[in-house]
Amino acid sequence: MTERPSSTPIVAWAYGLLGLIPFAACAVGVARGGAHAPLFAEALALYAGLILSFLGGARWGLEIGRPRVRAAIISASMAPTLIAFALLLSPLSDAWVFAGFALAFAAAWAWDARAADAPAWYPRLR
Repeated sequence: MTERPSSTPIVAWAYGLLGLIPFAACAVGVARGGAHAPLFAEALALYAGLILSFLGGARWGLEIGRPRVRAAIISASMAPTLIAFALLLSPLSDAWVFAGFALAFAAAWAWDARAADAPAWYPRLR
C-alpha cells in the first residue's frame, strides 16, 4: 500500500485556490449591482452547487477506497448534491438560497475537519 503524503500536494493547493476565483468574481459582480447582478447571482449559485456536489463526491471517493464500504457514509456523501439541487430549484430568495449554501458548506467542512479516513492534509485544504 502506498503511503499518503503528510503535507498538502501543491497541485491540490493550486486547484483549491484557483477554485475560489469564480466565487470571488461572481460575488463582486453581485455586490457591484447593475444590470448583470442577477446573472452573477445565478452563476454564483450554480458554481456553489457544483462545488458542493464535488465535495460530496470527494467523500464518496474516500469511502469506496476502504476495504469495507459503510452504507451510512456513502448515503451521507450524497447529501451535498441533493441539498445543492434542492437549493437551486427552490423558490426562495437569493439571500435564503445563499444562506442555505453557506450552511451546507459549513456542514461539509465540519464533516471533513474530523475525517479520520482522509489524508492528514485534507482537512487543512478544506
